[in-house]
This record gives sequence, C-alpha cells and structure tokens, in this order.
Amino acid sequence: MTTVRITRNALTRSTLAALSGLLAGFASLAVAELVSAAVRPEASPVTAVGGAAIDRTPAGVKDWAIRNFGEDDKLVLQLGILVTLALFALAVGLLALRYRRAGSAAVLVFGVVGTSAAVSRPDSTGLVDGLPSLLGSVVGAVLLYVLIGRLTGPHRDTGGEPDGERADEPEHEAGWDRRGFVIAATAAAAASTAAGAVGRALNSRSSQNAVASREAVTVPKPASPARPITAGAQLRVRGISPFTTPNDSFYRVDTALVVPKVDANSWRLRVHGKGVRRDLEFTYQDLLQRPLIEREITLCCVSNEVGGPYIGHARWIGVRLADLLKEAGVKPPSRGGEADQIIARSVDGMTLGTPVEDVMDGRDAMLAVGMNGEPLPFVNGFPVRMLVPGLYGYVSACKWIEDIELTTFDDYDAYWVKRKWARKAPIKTQSRIDTPKPFGRPEAGTVMVAGVAWAQHRGIEKVEIRVDDGPWRPAQLAEQGTVDTWRQWSYPWKATPGGHTLTVRATDRTGELQTEKRTKTVPDGASGWHSVVVTVD
Repeated sequence: MTTVRITRNALTRSTLAALSGLLAGFASLAVAELVSAAVRPEASPVTAVGGAAIDRTPAGVKDWAIRNFGEDDKLVLQLGILVTLALFALAVGLLALRYRRAGSAAVLVFGVVGTSAAVSRPDSTGLVDGLPSLLGSVVGAVLLYVLIGRLTGPHRDTGGEPDGERADEPEHEAGWDRRGFVIAATAAAAASTAAGAVGRALNSRSSQNAVASREAVTVPKPASPARPITAGAQLRVRGISPFTTPNDSFYRVDTALVVPKVDANSWRLRVHGKGVRRDLEFTYQDLLQRPLIEREITLCCVSNEVGGPYIGHARWIGVRLADLLKEAGVKPPSRGGEADQIIARSVDGMTLGTPVEDVMDGRDAMLAVGMNGEPLPFVNGFPVRMLVPGLYGYVSACKWIEDIELTTFDDYDAYWVKRKWARKAPIKTQSRIDTPKPFGRPEAGTVMVAGVAWAQHRGIEKVEIRVDDGPWRPAQLAEQGTVDTWRQWSYPWKATPGGHTLTVRATDRTGELQTEKRTKTVPDGASGWHSVVVTVD
C-alpha cells in the first residue's frame, strides 16, 4: 500500500509540475502582452515570433500554406506557435521538478526567442521591442521557481543536481505544501489572466484612434471618374463570380500576422532616393486634396494557382503615382532617369519592388485611398495602398504604404525577390471555370459553363472551351470593362450523360494564346489551362 501511495503521489507531483510549467508560460505571455501595450502591439511575443517565422519560411512552404489553408494560414501559424509553447512549458515544468533552478532558468528561453524575433523584424524600432518578451520570461521563471518550491520544499533545491528525495521514504511527502501550491497557482492564474486582459484592452485601445480616423473619412469625388460599368459586363449566370468583388470578400494574401491599424491623422508618406531632385512628404489629407482618379482594376496574387481564388475586382480611387514621382523630379529610365525600381515600404516592414517604367508609362498606377465607394478597409491597406495594373501584387500592390524609395534593381532586392521570386512579374493571360464546380453533377441537357478570364493591361480578346478531347469552341464574351479588368464568359454546353472534362483557354488582345504548359506559382506566377471534371446525370 505504501508503494502504491508513493507512486500515486509521484504522479500527482509530476502532473502539478507540468501544470506549473503551463502557468509559467501563460504568465510569460500575459506579462509580455501587458508590456507590449507600453511598447507597441507588434512587439508581443506571438506576433513577433510569428512574423519572424513567416520571414524565414521558404517560398515553397509559404505557397503550400496559402494553397492549403488560404486566408487562415496565419491563424494556423498562431495556433502552431501556441501549441509549441505549451509543449515546451510542460517539458520545462517536469524538468524543474528534478532541477529546480535549471528548469526555471529554461523559461528564459521564451525571452531569448521572443526578443530575438522582435528586434530582427523589418519594422523593429530597436532593442525596446525585446522588452515584452524579456520581462515576460523573467516573471515566468520566477513563478515556476516558486511553484516548484511548493512541490519539493525549499530544503530540497539542489540547483543543477536531481531532487534528493528518495522514492522509498514516504515521510518526504510531509514536505509537500499542497495548500501553498494551490494558493500560489490560483493567484498566478488570476493575475496572469488579469494582466493579459489589461494588455489586450490597452493594445485594442491603441487601434481605436485608427478606427476613428477611418470612420471620419469621406472620400472626395474623383476629378477623373471611372466610366459606369455597363450592364453587359455582368452575365446573368448562376455560379459565376460577380464582376465587382465586395470588399468583405476580396482576397487577402500578405505576411502581416496582425492586420496593421494605422491612424490616418498621423500617417505620413515619404518619397526619396536616386534621381529624386527633392524629397517629398505627404499627409493623408494632402492626398485627399489632390485631384483623384477612379478606375476599375482587377488585382491578382502571384500565389494564385491555375483556377485559384486569389483574384478580385474593385473600383479604386486614388492619386496618380506618376504625378507624385514627377513632382519629385523622377524620370523613367527610357527618358534618362537614374532609378529603374521603386521600393515601396509598408508600416509592417514589407518591401515591394516595382519597375519605374511601368508606373510612368501612362497606365493608371495609383496610391489608392478608396475601394468600391468607401475608404480602404484596414485589411486592404487603409489608409493608403499602392497598385499598378498589369503586375502581380507582390511587385506592385503595397498595402499600408509609408515610404517610396527610388533605386535600381542592381542595388536592392525586395522582400520576395530575396526569397527567389522574380524581380519583374507581369500578369499572365489566364482563365477560370466558375461553374459547374469540380466534381459537380449537372443534369443532361443544356448546361451553362461560365467563368472569368484576365490579362490585365492587355485585355481579353477570345475565350474557348473544350469538352473532353473535342474541338475548341468559342465562348460568348461579356463586355470588356477596360483592359485592366477581368472579363466574364459563358458557353451553353449540350451535356450528355457520363463523365466529362471541361477545359478553358483565353487569348489576350495582343494575340497571345494562354499557354497550356503547367508551371507552379514560383517564381513569377502559375500558368496552364484550367479544367474541371464533372459527371452528367
């Protein structure tokens, strides 16, 4: 009976030691959250470590995550970080039961990792960003030391040597401070919960000014409005993507673990660099007071697989980017300009590299302030984002932009180029079948096959459909909004029972036929024909 009681007590102590590790980890994160409110929300450990993990993830892995988790990729990463921290905390708690000082000191690993991640981020403000992780880990180490002391007794702390208790001495259980452990653990849990709640509330309050600044914005009427969307641009086919993508449905692909919320009142944009005769700085109000243009532009992410969802269309309002560059004295390379690359920097440290020539060749490149009749949503880049028709987003569509530097491709590689993506990335001619869906089961008879095709800044001339290995048939085209918008198409298919493969291809207005060759998204966008397999009942 004595042996059974000792084994049971040993198991109980091990469980409580693991729980102590979890409490220490929880306290570390809670205190760090509280301290980050005094530093900046982006310095909190989970955000900093998550951002650093994104930065160091190979392009192929990023692409896999986007392909498999879509816009939930960041949530999956955050959950992965928390699970990893929890497992580490459990192990540290068990270690501390035998090596109290060493186990407690191991909690400081939280601080080392978090601090290193915070100060190495592109948007880091310096060593102060490491304070939340550092102070949080110190509190966690002290708490674990105290809690383990309640389980082992203060006289049994042997530092780096194993706990000196003997399993065959039942009297050692008298050294247990069960009541003290429960009180200390309960108090720690309550205090950590309160600290975390206060930290989250304070961090949330810091974004309230940004929310208020957006709510106060009324986007002025554009000096150059977009042409009305003709009724013929939107086909009345069930299952086809709407011509205009609602703001809350617009795709999101970026590296920001937490969506930046920038106060428009304090936002500034700087224009500087090679070939700039005089540096310029603009406030948000400065941009709103300039002549604005309104344009229909379709955006596409380079991570969009053949037939993928990372494309959307909106009506954008903004300032011509070429006008700002001309005011700064910038000339394109074709006119003797020194710079051939624009480096756009976001408030979160992201850098995108855009060819100067493309921005200044007459296309509607802009710094957008409005989207579909309202100020930019935060997730889409409020207060200001950049976009350049005809280029994939990773080289043109900088969200939360705050800095424009003129440089050369030889002198600087932007974020994605450093990760083996192409320096220049014009959007490829592509098409997609929206309906019927893959593995759908339409009924025999006339089935409307429909979808979208795009070749931004070139426009779509023709779309063709093939059923199985049959001949290519021309699809009916909706009206083309502009060369910068996608184009809807449809084809009435006389469906016969059985399994069938439907394939689509497009031709742009330069006469280029969409290539059949399948390529991955890396390094400059996917290519190939989109097909769906259906079974006709």
